[in-house]
Amino acid sequence: MLDLKKIKAPISKEMKLFEDKFQNSLSTKISLLDKVLHYLIKRKGKQIRPMFVFLCAKLFEKFDEKTYRAASMIELLHTATLVHDDIVDDANMRRGYFSVNAIWKNKIAVLVGDFLLSKGLLLAVNNEEFDLLKIMSKAVKQMSEGELLQIEKSRILDITEEVYFDIIRKKTATLIGACCACGANSVGEDKNTIDKMYLFGETVGMAFQIKDDLFDYTESKLIGKPTGIDIRERKMTLPLIYTLNNSDKKTRSFIIDVIKNHNKNENKISRLINLVKVSGGVKYAEKRMNEFHSKSIELIANFKDNEAKSSLLSLLNFVISRKK
Repeated sequence: MLDLKKIKAPISKEMKLFEDKFQNSLSTKISLLDKVLHYLIKRKGKQIRPMFVFLCAKLFEKFDEKTYRAASMIELLHTATLVHDDIVDDANMRRGYFSVNAIWKNKIAVLVGDFLLSKGLLLAVNNEEFDLLKIMSKAVKQMSEGELLQIEKSRILDITEEVYFDIIRKKTATLIGACCACGANSVGEDKNTIDKMYLFGETVGMAFQIKDDLFDYTESKLIGKPTGIDIRERKMTLPLIYTLNNSDKKTRSFIIDVIKNHNKNENKISRLINLVKVSGGVKYAEKRMNEFHSKSIELIANFKDNEAKSSLLSLLNFVISRKK
């Protein structure tokens, strides 16, 4: 298993300073807000997105105070979307802890998400970094569209592979693309390079989301069997779409029936998961994930070899080999 600590090595000092700056930037005079923000900060994830910002800046062997602001903007945006996603999904848990809406209810969770989003926007406006603001605003728009498109398609289940890729590009890949574009932008790279770094991040994000989808068909250490969470939430992911498109009429009817009417039935979910595995849906998704992984490597192949590039390549491998 790849070690994130080793991947972070070229940016370890910057990441530590970033964490301090990020925490200090979130102090307010409202005790309730402070309490919620403190709860969120203490439960931060792997911080993969700030890592992409810093490594993409260091790829060009430069660094700037603007890079810290770019990473903070991305982290504020990402945290805001997680808070709002938990409300949309009516989720009570996040990373093994209670979600904000589970503890403080939806009203406070919505407002906290709005606060985080506005903090990110103001960080760019106050420093007159409208180029970063443009990248970030585009990401917010795309993520919202992706979420709404997924909700729309989950109601009628007419999702094609093309629509699926459009959803994950908007929902997940666009933010990692923004990370990489912001990293390059923060150290003064030209538009062509920034656009290329955006495409690099977007491609990584596609592989990242397919890996997430595959967890539904991977045994959980906690329960000793595949989770089937996406099936329960009526989300049409790539392994399921492949199976649906390559099945006979009777099997297709069974799949649709389980997703529409029996998505809480453990026995039928287990049968559907097994069907997806047997039909080659999991292998097909892995194949497409590896294609995006290879494309992302190609996109940075011509950049100068250095520590940041080595870490980026290791981070790409981590994205498709992680266990959670």
